[in-house]
Amino acid sequence: MSQDSAAVPDAARKLAARRRREIVAVLLFSGGPIFESSIPLSVFGIDRQDAGVPRYRLLVCAGEDAPLRTTGGLELSAPYGLEAISRAGTVVVPAWRSITQAPPPAALDALRRAHEEGARIVGLCTGAFVLAAAGLLDGRPATTHWMYAPTLAKRYPSVHVDPRELFVDDGDVLTSAGTAAGIDLCLHIVRTDHGADAANALARRLVVLPRRTASDMGHQRYLDRSLPEEIGADPLAEVVAWALEHLHEQFDVETLAARAYMSRRTFDRRFRSLTGSAPLQWLITQRVLQAQRLLETSDYSVDEVAGRCGFRSPVALRGHFRRQLGASPAAYRAAYRARRPQNGGPEPALRPERAERPERERAMLGAGSGERYAAAALAGHGLATAEAAEAGKPQSDAYASRLPESPVGRGPGRPVLPGQRERPVG
Repeated sequence: MSQDSAAVPDAARKLAARRRREIVAVLLFSGGPIFESSIPLSVFGIDRQDAGVPRYRLLVCAGEDAPLRTTGGLELSAPYGLEAISRAGTVVVPAWRSITQAPPPAALDALRRAHEEGARIVGLCTGAFVLAAAGLLDGRPATTHWMYAPTLAKRYPSVHVDPRELFVDDGDVLTSAGTAAGIDLCLHIVRTDHGADAANALARRLVVLPRRTASDMGHQRYLDRSLPEEIGADPLAEVVAWALEHLHEQFDVETLAARAYMSRRTFDRRFRSLTGSAPLQWLITQRVLQAQRLLETSDYSVDEVAGRCGFRSPVALRGHFRRQLGASPAAYRAAYRARRPQNGGPEPALRPERAERPERERAMLGAGSGERYAAAALAGHGLATAEAAEAGKPQSDAYASRLPESPVGRGPGRPVLPGQRERPVG
C-alpha cells in the first residue's frame, strides 16, 4: 500500500468504548534511541491549539521495569506502565533497542489486546520489529529502516517488507522507515485525523516539510547497494561479485544459477534464504543503480546508459527506473544536475549515497540539532532524566548488534506488491 493511503481495511476493528483515538500511548523500552523516542512525544504531547493544531492526550508508558536507560547513559522514568495502554486509541512504539532481541511478552500482549479492541498501532523505525513479534504485521505491508529490512523480511516471512517507502499506512497498523521518517508518519496521522491544515500548521511549528515522499530525499539511493554481511562466507558470494562486475553484459538469473552449479529453483531458494530477496529483483535493482550512477557521472545518452547497464532496450530501463526511483532517467538526471553548485567549475562525481541534499533539508536533519531537540522534547512530558551514577553500568546496546545490511524486496511465499513483479530484465 502506498505511503499516503489512509484507507482502512475492511477487517479493521471497531474501537472499544473505553478507548479514544486522541489518547496516544507511547511505549518506551530501555536501550531505545532518544531521537526516535522523542518524536511522538513532541508531536502528540505539546498543546499547540494556538497554532490550529488539535490537542492529543499523551500517555508515556514503560514497556518494562524502570529505570529505562537510553542514548548517552540517560535514565528515564515513565509516568505510566502497560496498564495505561488500555485507554489509548493510538499506540506508538517509537523504537526497539536491538533487532536481535525478543521484546518483553507482557508488552506484546498489551499491543495485541489494544489492536483487538480497535486501537491504531504505530511502529517507528525498529519499532516495526515489536509489531512483527506481536503478530500484528502478518500478511501486511510494512517498512522499517533500510539497514534492517532484510532481517525483518527473513525473520518474519509473512510480512510484506517494502524498504522503499518513508512510511506505510495499512489502516489500523502503520510503520515508518528510519529516524526522520517517524516525523513524516506522525504528521500523516495528524493529517488523517484532522486534515491538511492541522498537519501543515504542525509542520510549520516543527520547521519540517509538511509532506515528503521517498524521492524527495533520494530515499532509494540507500537501497540494495550490497547484501547482508553473512553472504560473504557463502559460496554464492563469488557469483554475486561476478554479477556486479558484469552488469554491462546481458545475462539472466539462469546464468547466475549455472555459475553457482545449481538449478534455477535451488538458486532462487538459496538466494532468498540469504537475502530475503528474489535474485531477479536484486539483479534488476543493481542494473538500475548502475544506471543511476552513470546518469550522475557521465554524459551518455539514456540509450547508451541502457546498453551499458545490461538492459535489452531503453524502454526496459525507463520502466524499471521509474518503478524504483519514481522518475524517468532523463528527469532524474535533470533534477540531479539542478542540485549541483553553480560555481562555474566542474564538480567531482558524487557517489549516490553521498549526493548532496538541499541546505534546508540538511539543516533540518542535522544530528546536533536533532539531539538537542530530542532532549528538550523529553523534558516536558513527565519523563525524569538523570545521568547514570553508578560506575560500571553497561552502556545501551541500542546499536551494538545492528549489522550494515542492505534492504531487499520480498521474502519467500509472500504475494507480489506493486512495483515488485518479477519480469525479464529486458
